[in-house]
Amino acid sequence: MYTLMVVVFVIGYLFIALEHNFLIDKAASALVTGITLWTILVFGADVIYGVDYGWSITEFVGSSGDFIKPLREYLEGLNVAKLSADDSTGSVLNHFIGHELQHHVVEIAEILFFLLGAMTIVELIDAHGGFSVITDKITTTKKSTLIWILSLLTFFFSAALDNLTTAIVMAALLKKLIEDKEDLWLFAGVTVIAANSGGAWSPIGDVTTIMLWIGGQITAANIVTNVFVPSLISLLVPLIILSFTLKGNVKKPSTEGLDEDQEITTDKERKLVFFLGVISLLQVPVYKTLTHLPPFMGVLLGLGMMWTLTEILHRRKSARAKSKLSVANVLRKIDTSSIMFFLGILLAVGSLQSAGHLTQMAAGLEKAFNGNIYAIDIVIGLLSSIVDNVPLVAGAMGMYEIGPLQTGVSYPVDHEFWEFLAYTAGTGGSCLIIGSAAGVAIMGLVKINFVWYIKRISLLALAGYLAGGAYYYVIHGM
Repeated sequence: MYTLMVVVFVIGYLFIALEHNFLIDKAASALVTGITLWTILVFGADVIYGVDYGWSITEFVGSSGDFIKPLREYLEGLNVAKLSADDSTGSVLNHFIGHELQHHVVEIAEILFFLLGAMTIVELIDAHGGFSVITDKITTTKKSTLIWILSLLTFFFSAALDNLTTAIVMAALLKKLIEDKEDLWLFAGVTVIAANSGGAWSPIGDVTTIMLWIGGQITAANIVTNVFVPSLISLLVPLIILSFTLKGNVKKPSTEGLDEDQEITTDKERKLVFFLGVISLLQVPVYKTLTHLPPFMGVLLGLGMMWTLTEILHRRKSARAKSKLSVANVLRKIDTSSIMFFLGILLAVGSLQSAGHLTQMAAGLEKAFNGNIYAIDIVIGLLSSIVDNVPLVAGAMGMYEIGPLQTGVSYPVDHEFWEFLAYTAGTGGSCLIIGSAAGVAIMGLVKINFVWYIKRISLLALAGYLAGGAYYYVIHGM
């Protein structure tokens, strides 16, 4: 059963990667894969966790079996005396799996609510024509120049917000600036690299960096100081390569038919909604820092404020105008299939985490590379393009303690292991389109093909990733 879970995950991954060949939407494949893995976990729990259903509760709780850390902690927290006589080893194990599923669902829901809130804010700005504030300022159509402008904008914007929010905003901008599908996909692919690179050096720029910062493994000043240059290199290398190959100009989308929509909002209203939207997104990390509540709360607060203000702003307009500019209308434009895809893939990864696959992987890396922290972090980064980087980093945080330097056991705060892990986990996901939240968002919003991304973007991302890693190693590891 343990091996079967890996096989099912790989098969599901292939269906996601080759959705255009199988003619099955990736969201459907992701949902089937995620639910199937949890079903296998339930029915094969005794084999996966090495448990005998014939054990009594006392034998089960007191067993010295090689359980994964979450199960061991769950058993240690059980009060055997309070368990019912009718309880069995199987029922306790099922309770544990249910507990794990609830834990993952809470984390996934936070991401999905964040995604929904941010996408709605972006769509609301778009409905008001607010992005014209930026697009009107970008007059160049030369591909090599435009890609530098947009990528650097994404890089620094990602550090101030986070890579997911920035990716959503930039996807909307790109669709306003580029008409040709091939050019749009290329720019969107580089946007994934830029968003992930920008998020890696900021304590609030990426989920994994936030985890390490809140967990106490890194400090904000140190991560900015030591990871900024490698992160910048991971973007500059792909941009330099593209500068030699990108020729010609991009074709902007036709504005024909849009004038009528522009008439329902004034220039002042477009600017107001744009800046309200930007402020709503920028206040999210501030809100999180002040309240210690999840980021989705800050996004939903911003959405609620924009919803209220736009209702007031358009209260005297015609029913037709209000219907086009209302949040209720904007919500119908949200790409629900992308949300379902995200749900499915995160459920699938969560099952592998609960079954112990990721913990075993982390332990295997420690043994395979004999404790070489740079090699371990590089591989974790590459694996994060296949398996979500959040559980991988969580596994590493669980394997190693914060304390006096003991290789393979503990590392002090701001040690190279933690800093380099922030870089690799943040930027490594760019090597595949579904390797990061930013990539998944771009994939859903711009409809990038998985295989196309591998052919056109993956090697560029890998080159930048290895170049930035090499710089860090030369400066800190030699």
